[in-house]
Amino acid sequence: MSGQLRFAVLGPVRAWRDDAELDLGTPLQRSILAMLLLREGRAVTPNELIDAVWGEEAPPRALGALRTYVSRLRTALEPDRSPRTPPQLLTSVGKGYALRLPDDAFDLARFEKAAHACESARKAGDADRAAETLREALTWWSGEPLAGAVGPYAESQRERLLERRIAAVETLMELDLELGRHAEVISELMVLTADHPLRERLRAQLMLAYYRCGRQAEALNVFTDTRNALIEELGIDPGAELTELHRRVLAADPTLAYVMKPRPASEEHAEPTPVVEMPKPAQLPAAVTDFTGRKTLVNRLLNQLGATDGVPIAAICGIGGVGKTTLAVHVAHLLHDTFPDGQLYADLRGYGREPTPPETALAAFLRALGIPVDVIPDGLADRAALFRSLLGDRRMLVLLDNARDADQVEHLLPGAPGCAALITSRGKLADLPAAKLLDLDVMEPDEALALFSAVAGAERVAAERAAAMDVVAACGFLPLAVRIVAARLASRPSWTVASLVPRLADERRRLDELKIGNLAVSATFALGYGQLDPRQARAFRLLSLPNGTDISTPAAAAVLDLSPVETEDVLESMVDVSLLEAPAPGRYRFHDLLRLFARRQAEDAETPEARHEALRRLLGFYLGSARAAHRLAYEGSKVADNLTVIGTRGHTFGSADESVAWLAAEADDLFAMLGQVAEERADLPAAADLLVAMEPLLEAGAFAREFDVRTRALVEAGDDPTRLRAHYVRGRMLFGVNRLSEADQEFRNALEIAERTGDHALLGETYNALGVVTGRLGKHPEALDWFGRATKVYRELGNLAGEALVLSYSARDLLLLGRAADAVAVSEQGLQIFGEIGSGPGVARARYHLGVVLSYVGRLNEAVVHHAECLEFFRASNQKVWEQRVCNRLATTLTKAGRFQEAARHAEQALQVSREITHPYGEAQSLTALGKALRGLGSRTRSRDALEKALDLFIRLGSAEADDVRKLLADRVET
Repeated sequence: MSGQLRFAVLGPVRAWRDDAELDLGTPLQRSILAMLLLREGRAVTPNELIDAVWGEEAPPRALGALRTYVSRLRTALEPDRSPRTPPQLLTSVGKGYALRLPDDAFDLARFEKAAHACESARKAGDADRAAETLREALTWWSGEPLAGAVGPYAESQRERLLERRIAAVETLMELDLELGRHAEVISELMVLTADHPLRERLRAQLMLAYYRCGRQAEALNVFTDTRNALIEELGIDPGAELTELHRRVLAADPTLAYVMKPRPASEEHAEPTPVVEMPKPAQLPAAVTDFTGRKTLVNRLLNQLGATDGVPIAAICGIGGVGKTTLAVHVAHLLHDTFPDGQLYADLRGYGREPTPPETALAAFLRALGIPVDVIPDGLADRAALFRSLLGDRRMLVLLDNARDADQVEHLLPGAPGCAALITSRGKLADLPAAKLLDLDVMEPDEALALFSAVAGAERVAAERAAAMDVVAACGFLPLAVRIVAARLASRPSWTVASLVPRLADERRRLDELKIGNLAVSATFALGYGQLDPRQARAFRLLSLPNGTDISTPAAAAVLDLSPVETEDVLESMVDVSLLEAPAPGRYRFHDLLRLFARRQAEDAETPEARHEALRRLLGFYLGSARAAHRLAYEGSKVADNLTVIGTRGHTFGSADESVAWLAAEADDLFAMLGQVAEERADLPAAADLLVAMEPLLEAGAFAREFDVRTRALVEAGDDPTRLRAHYVRGRMLFGVNRLSEADQEFRNALEIAERTGDHALLGETYNALGVVTGRLGKHPEALDWFGRATKVYRELGNLAGEALVLSYSARDLLLLGRAADAVAVSEQGLQIFGEIGSGPGVARARYHLGVVLSYVGRLNEAVVHHAECLEFFRASNQKVWEQRVCNRLATTLTKAGRFQEAARHAEQALQVSREITHPYGEAQSLTALGKALRGLGSRTRSRDALEKALDLFIRLGSAEADDVRKLLADRVET
């Protein structure tokens, strides 16, 4: 979503995109935005923000809340930003955050700019323009500043801004008096002095205005009132300035009268001052002729550096090979006419063995500006002062390439308006005052493909576009890598684009393929790696070992065997030098090629034992965390107690909802861990236990494919304990997608191993699962037999939750065997047990099963109540599979009760959830329920459409329900 952003603090804290106001959320969220705005692009640490917003009353989880508020602000400010694209406005800088504002987007900055323009006009003798500028700027204030913001920082800044406004008003009154507007300002000054009775400057201005209007007595009364107020409120007399004015008014001092100031005499006939012509350096390197893409960034830099107020400074940062220098040189050439006095360039070699000292760079600049070598001062400060003096009245661009840090460049920056500086660095340069940072990411896929075409040949690439896209993707869309592989292709006419794909597919060889002549991706990465201290270098190596797409701070702490605080420090320091990315607060990732480079360093520098132990610590952290999540999600279950414990302590959770949310957030990395263990065939039993501990994710319904792939891999790779657990979880996954016969076989496979090996960790759960699946297959007596075996195991273990679960599940089979009273009894007994042991998840599931039984026996209102209550629980805990089931049951029961409108609404909700989690069986059930409800409403055409779609799905799934839907369709009435 494009559009001009504007921010305001000179009144309520607000923001707009064009004319549409943005929703900035709660007062705490607005307070965070306010602080970031007032810091004017400088980084703010989390502790500073917490102290600013909460002060001494910060809650225990203030850091987590802060990160949530920052995430919401990022979404509000950049709603269309993709997850893989770093924020451009509210950025992560070091350990904190900074807000990079577009030009003229902040009302306070605009106000200060106007105040500065007012002062300049006043010094130039143009009081009219000064007053007009300041009067317009004061109209931007709209009530109490920072309204809606809370906390100690907002309070102190509110006082500062109020003082700033009244000081500006005093200046405006002074200008109006200078311009002879004493009669016009009296009424305004009367209001101001009433609001601010102790401000002597305003009182003096009112006295002078009265006096110049011939109202001497009123002027003297103002002094008397002021003196009385000061004595009463503060116990002091008026200051020297007001006392002196009082004396002069008493004496009718003629110098107090208004005298129009003469305008400066014209200087148009003055003799011109001789001007010494200085050299116009043109030091920019040649621009690449095939520069591609980056249009938005180019325009942003052109606008920033072409600004005429102040000294614009732009800093481009990013990983090696991302195209920082290429972009900077391209933009600098485009700005040639904007800076007619020349362009200076220095390669500061910030990540080489010997970075260029700023004294050396300054000496080169001074020589380029015509200063003889024997005249150049010796000291850094003197050279910098001379450099700024020479640029004082010129329009020049300074390009500082490959800077190491802010200390290296701060003396190389111009100091006077008219000049600009453009810097490139792998570091963030967050501590460089006034610099606008641009965090350069890899190219978009289409841009990378265009660069590949430009270098390798457009016709050649167009003929193999799909293969070319595979090639640039293997390059991670890194411009240097794309350019190298394209140049290799261009130099080998016999090669095809497709021939590059297998060369780059092998991750162990990929970096070796990405070099030509003196260009090599690995050499570029090595420069950054060589600057790391031993602690950073170890972290760089070890964090590349896990296969997950990213990693959280606690998980990284397990890999590194450090505390979370130490881990965050070292990881943020690596983000600062662009060797890691921080896609979200508390999460870190490598660029794909950097990960390969880091793994190569790990293979060279770390022993196999050290690499294995790092991954084992991570597996232990994930397993410990998932065990805790399983225990809360299935409150009362004993499964987690039988799972492996590895030394690393896992995450702890405050509630079941929090635990399930953690599992969902970490799901990609958890599945990646399982795949990595299966591939390396190490720690397989622990990985299988992690798989079991991840069971709550099955309830979300969105991870069936991942469970399918990982359970297959562990079955193929593992020993008996591993295969037992993989078969059990695979059976649960298959049951969830209604592949009942396959699920039945998986549970029987698990049971065979358990009985053969005596591994009874999941014996009760396997018996129970077989009861459920055989019952769904219509084998109700057999199902009750399995439930009986499960009950025996649970009783021997003292597992009340297991017993209650069996009672709830067995009710359906009792119903279908004609034992309705027994079905109601066991359902109520299961609910009672779950309630007594305080299991919220258990109570919700028991209510679901009781509701099914009550609906079947005709107690419809009671069924609706139980289903409505458990639906609330499942929605709150994001258990989509259960939500879909309950909505379907509600639709069925409400249809029976003749409440067709409500039934249709719940069926549509079930349909929406089923499609959201890609659950075809649930979708077919939902369409069937919807068809029945619509028929009750008389919408025969829509009903038939829903039923026909349901039939099609049931046929494709091979479900017996297809016959029931055929009967419904046969029994139709034409509309």
